[in-house]
Amino acid sequence: MPAPTDPATAAFAGHVFAAPALLAQALTHRSAGAPHNERLEFLGDAVLGVIVAEALYARWPKADEGSLTRARAELVRESSLAGVARRLEIGPRLVLGPGEMKSGGHRRDSILSDALEAIIGAIYLDAGFDACRRVVLPWFEEAVSAVPAGKVGKDAKTRLQEWLQGRQKPLPQYVLQQESGEEHARVFVVRCVVSDPPLAGEGEGGSRRAAEQLAAEVVLGQLPGA
Repeated sequence: MPAPTDPATAAFAGHVFAAPALLAQALTHRSAGAPHNERLEFLGDAVLGVIVAEALYARWPKADEGSLTRARAELVRESSLAGVARRLEIGPRLVLGPGEMKSGGHRRDSILSDALEAIIGAIYLDAGFDACRRVVLPWFEEAVSAVPAGKVGKDAKTRLQEWLQGRQKPLPQYVLQQESGEEHARVFVVRCVVSDPPLAGEGEGGSRRAAEQLAAEVVLGQLPGA
């Protein structure tokens, strides 16, 4: 495979980089050394948030802030971004360290979603916001169209809390059971415990928050009418 700075690899999803080094950096995981994509990921996360928020604002003129916020969170969550990254075939283009290559890092949701955000940040720096939006928005058009306007469901932790509060029962406790993996690829296991009725469920995710949401979803599945 040619080096990321080769002219043959200086384009991505129709955008031809004026500064190919930006694309090279966006595709470089920290395990492969510097310059890697973490700073671009930070920038791309913010740019993507604006692009998606703007699209939802225009599409849903009557939706309230809560609905817009939940819809944006759904569209930019790790698993959603990883799905976009797979459709764009980012995995095979990633530059990984030997350990990540051996463990299949190019297939991991956290690495794929981070790389997608880094590429968005790179396009923004290379060509500005308008050009970035033109390239990026089509990646999410189908997902945006599939979300019923103003009717995005609340997350699992919120639904569980509201179910318990509505019945004047104690709130759930979230207990970190395990934290493993290297610093750039942490895995969290969280246990959600409800005392009344006595139920528990575990969730595993790339962040503590994601693991808590999955654990709450397991408990919700055990509650009548939840």
